[in-house]
Amino acid sequence: MAVVKINKLSVQEGMGEELERRFKNNSEKLDEVPGFISFELLRPTSGGTEYFAMTHWQDEESFRNWLANRHVVRDKPVVSASEGILGFEVVDFEAISG
Repeated sequence: MAVVKINKLSVQEGMGEELERRFKNNSEKLDEVPGFISFELLRPTSGGTEYFAMTHWQDEESFRNWLANRHVVRDKPVVSASEGILGFEVVDFEAISG
């Protein structure tokens, strides 16, 4: 069953554009990850500092495999901190009777 993972990010004041650049540069690598479907970075519209990174996966196992095997490079200053990952299953309306 397809799943969606949403990572809530608290971004340092004035560092939103830098965060967006970093996600842009790294998002293409996700296309090569088995089970990955899509990625979106959600920018706050009210001028806040909370972004949401939303990924879609074929299943929970694909997400867990990516999480366990990703290589985080810390060669740049930190501009955000994760406040937790929310997880959801995608509802298949065709599978619901009535």
